[in-house]
Amino acid sequence: MIITIDTNVIFSALYSNRGASHHILRLVTDERIKLAISSPIYFEYYDVLTRKEILAKLNLSAENIEDVLDMLVLLAQKHLIYFLLRPNLPDENDNMLCECAFASNSEYLVTSNIRDFKGELKGFGFDVVTPGMFCNLWRMKHE
Repeated sequence: MIITIDTNVIFSALYSNRGASHHILRLVTDERIKLAISSPIYFEYYDVLTRKEILAKLNLSAENIEDVLDMLVLLAQKHLIYFLLRPNLPDENDNMLCECAFASNSEYLVTSNIRDFKGELKGFGFDVVTPGMFCNLWRMKHE
């Protein structure tokens, strides 16, 4: 199974070792699911997670974040995006998540902000779900 993950899920997974986001990160690191990633998504992860206020909330250093991202890239399925699939979402960075999910044939785009994706993605071939929804679906199929 291939999934695309929004930055807010990575943040939540690093913020707390409890909850659905952390469970998803564990599934990726245990290689039970494949993370789809593109260069723009990597740089979005890096940009957001290495901000001073985010590092303070996570109680991590930029080097710690780099180590986590290096591990995710090592495990991830990398995708070059040769087209601009723009569903015109309110947040421009959400468009690049859709591009990666589409190009990778992800089953799910996992985000805590599903309201930002409402109504625009019918027929794209992936479902937009929250971390909790994804974990429930995962457990029904695999546990």
